[in-house]
Amino acid sequence: MSPSPALWAVLPAAGVGRRMGSTTPKQYLDLAGRAVIDHALDLFVADVRIRGVVVALDPTDRYWGATAYADHPKVVRAHGGAERCHSVLNALDALGTHAHAEDWVLVHDAARPCLRPADLDRLIEALIEDEVGGLLGIPVRDTMKRAEPGDRIGATVDRAALWHAFTPQMFRLGRLRAALTDALAANDLVTDDASAMERIGQAPRLIEGHADNIKITRAEDLPLARFYLQQQGRLG
Repeated sequence: MSPSPALWAVLPAAGVGRRMGSTTPKQYLDLAGRAVIDHALDLFVADVRIRGVVVALDPTDRYWGATAYADHPKVVRAHGGAERCHSVLNALDALGTHAHAEDWVLVHDAARPCLRPADLDRLIEALIEDEVGGLLGIPVRDTMKRAEPGDRIGATVDRAALWHAFTPQMFRLGRLRAALTDALAANDLVTDDASAMERIGQAPRLIEGHADNIKITRAEDLPLARFYLQQQGRLG
């Protein structure tokens, strides 16, 4: 009998966060006395189901050494790339030296610090036997508009089947690695892992999470993230 597939986590963290208007990359900004990336890593490092975590960092990164998990035995680093997809693929290549192709990989944004433990549990439980894999998200609740040049409304889009895509996104190591390799060979810089899987004809499953799983992209997101962490009881 073959062993059960292992679970691994990957955090692409090579971005510079230009929209933040800060010289410090957003994953290293202070959030309640700790770096954003520390909050993002907490659940994965503490979860006994997850065998290890790969963080993809810019080769010139000068902030990682001051973070809480820089020397943690469960966390290793890989070279980040120009885009998120390059960083994820580099991390998967690093994992491929000791993980199996059928192992599961949970890819999570380093600037998404408010993932709920219950949502992580729900994702893993829903997908562990799935043929394809999937991702956390929430159905769109706002009216959606498609813009034309000049920021004029071109159309109102039916929101009935639309979702906001979040992370973690959970796929088999070998299949995701092949899908990202194929996308980059075609110069298609996919913005999430599910898109890479879609390109090769797969239909990832959407697992509903919570709206507080926000990604830090602007300065005003930091106090909101602090509020959400307080509400979750994660700030002590």
